Amino acid sequence: MSDEKQPLLTGPNTPIDNAEVQTVELVASPSIHVSPFKHETPKKTDYNPTSERYLEHPTSNFDTLIHLLKGNIGTGILAMPDAFKNAGLFIGVVGTLFMGVICTHCMHILVACSRELCIRNQRPAMSFAEVVEDAFAMGPVSLRPYAKKIRNVVNIFLVMTQLGFCCVYFLFVATNLEDTMRFFGIKLSVHRYLAMLYVPMLALGMVKNLKYLTPVSLIASIMTAWGLVITFYYILQDLPHTDSVKAFASWHQLPLYFGTAIYAFEGIGVVLPLENNMKTPEDFGGWTGVLNTGMVIVAALYTAIGFFGYLKYGAAVSGSITLNLPNDLLAQSVRAVMAAAIFLSYGLQFYVPMNIVWPYIKTKLNSEKALEYGEIVTRFVLITITFVAAVLIPNLSSIISLVGAFSSSALALIFPPIIEIITFWPERLGTKGWILWKDLAIIIFGITGFVFGTYASLENILKHS
Repeated sequence: MSDEKQPLLTGPNTPIDNAEVQTVELVASPSIHVSPFKHETPKKTDYNPTSERYLEHPTSNFDTLIHLLKGNIGTGILAMPDAFKNAGLFIGVVGTLFMGVICTHCMHILVACSRELCIRNQRPAMSFAEVVEDAFAMGPVSLRPYAKKIRNVVNIFLVMTQLGFCCVYFLFVATNLEDTMRFFGIKLSVHRYLAMLYVPMLALGMVKNLKYLTPVSLIASIMTAWGLVITFYYILQDLPHTDSVKAFASWHQLPLYFGTAIYAFEGIGVVLPLENNMKTPEDFGGWTGVLNTGMVIVAALYTAIGFFGYLKYGAAVSGSITLNLPNDLLAQSVRAVMAAAIFLSYGLQFYVPMNIVWPYIKTKLNSEKALEYGEIVTRFVLITITFVAAVLIPNLSSIISLVGAFSSSALALIFPPIIEIITFWPERLGTKGWILWKDLAIIIFGITGFVFGTYASLENILKHS
């Protein structure tokens, strides 16, 4: 399972499955553009990055689709009914589908720019941070001095986003445990459950080798699928008329919807690792490619659970739909299973920020002993940060919206169009510069959601505290 964004959960500079790579012959034209929203055909070159990739275990189209679904379906899907509560039934449907289209297009943008820059630099593959750095380094002269700095900014947002997801994991498990144990007559506060979870989560976060975490992730994925099926079973029963809920909530609540929705859709961090590890990466893009197929499924699931969950429970819907399920044994088993699934996914989720932070810290350490203890201390500090954040903000709905609005919006909506403008500047931005205007519109949308979503989320957190 993931959220989030974790399918094989590699860090931005790590090949999928942390594997050393081996030769795979691929035939692909470097002039093919992966996005269905095409630019002009790139200049022809003899270099084909996809044929230069050396992969020990390349993934098939179906494997990549499954990983893409795992990378996008996590705690965010369970928060979609709460998102619809903040938008209204009609606006929620339209907004979620619109958000899905925009986020998917931004994923296409990132892959297209990665391929273009790989051809220019004759490199087989690049990470998100490397793409933005090379775009600035090869872009307009005035922007080139900022290449390293913008790479660091992207890495900071990646770390913040992933640590935010880890914080949500802490809180999700604690709140569902609290609800389940109350069914058996045990009444403890969510803070006590957080304290009980700290040591087990710490142990999971100390696992260094990704291969030990992958089987655990598979078990978590099966548990999540089962939990979602039972959740749909409950929310589709005895549905009231659509007039029983608001079609539009309020302008004041709309930024909270944006934060939760973008949190759910922010799977852009796994797009390049997945495409880089494919046996036939030319099948990733295009109208009927792996990316569009996967994101259509994701958007349909998000819209369905948001629509029916809000329609079923109305204004009483919680930050996770599992908390609204009835107090019978089957529903309690769903809470327990989903809590266990998210708990087991914590180590894999934590792998990403650790894989970004540790290489930087490692360069500051000299002795072997310092390196050994330094990694343990780094893991301890990062895990503790997610724990403390969960303790300070024990409101699942608010923290999901904050993580989405502040960090996910930057990665999913703001950076990709900026990268596209700089990469294809100035002569390849479409007839009359339509690509430029399109990208500027997406940037403005992202910044608006970033500002108002962050403000509304912080206001909501302070109000509840």
